[in-house]
Amino acid sequence: MKNKIALVTGGSRGLGKNIALKLALKGLDVIITYHTKKEEASQVVEEIKKSGGKAAALQLDIGDVRSFASFFEQLAKVLKLTFDADSFDYLINNAGIGMNVPFKDTTEEQFDLLLNVQFKGVYFFTQKALDYLNDGGGVINMSSRLAQASMPGYSAYASMKGAIETLTRYQAKELSSRGIRVNAVAPGPIATDFAGGIIRDNAQYNANVKAAAALGRVGEPEDIGGVVAFLCTEDARWITAQRIEVSGGMNL
Repeated sequence: MKNKIALVTGGSRGLGKNIALKLALKGLDVIITYHTKKEEASQVVEEIKKSGGKAAALQLDIGDVRSFASFFEQLAKVLKLTFDADSFDYLINNAGIGMNVPFKDTTEEQFDLLLNVQFKGVYFFTQKALDYLNDGGGVINMSSRLAQASMPGYSAYASMKGAIETLTRYQAKELSSRGIRVNAVAPGPIATDFAGGIIRDNAQYNANVKAAAALGRVGEPEDIGGVVAFLCTEDARWITAQRIEVSGGMNL
């Protein structure tokens, strides 16, 4: 019996890397995408292979909708050559960027960049992925605690994540006829290089996050990957259209 296959966008580092590794531990084969970090993506692939799974990496610019046709042509080849498959089972829309700019200073160029990467790209990438996504599979959209809370400097980013949560519910409704479950995972502040590493590297910011979290610490990538991997198993077969916050109890 073949393993199920998951496609993780932005899987070369940070949350995406941990998601990919946790999926492999669950017995899934994994395809990751990277934007510019080819060497780091290759290291993730090798780590999965060493643990006995199959893995591959493909370059993707999630903010460039015009590139998607070419990407899926390459994906079809990789599916056949590496996995002896024509389709995959789970899509994890993780690729993204962060930006901390006050509302009054946000430029149209910054807004459009966030829109293209965080919402438009996810919308149309998932649409094109439907031809390769197996019935009974699933989609996990990465949202953010900021979609339900307010922190100065994230008006544009959080607005895109709010749109992702609305999209998740519509996808869950419209794809239900194929048995495809769609959920959103909303991490709280995580110590990665995301948004310039502000949560990891800024002592005052880090202290503020710890004070606001019921569990008293900043999140780590390892706190998120297992939740996403769980949603890609039969144990989560009755979960759809949900927003699952993983934040250590922020601002209770």
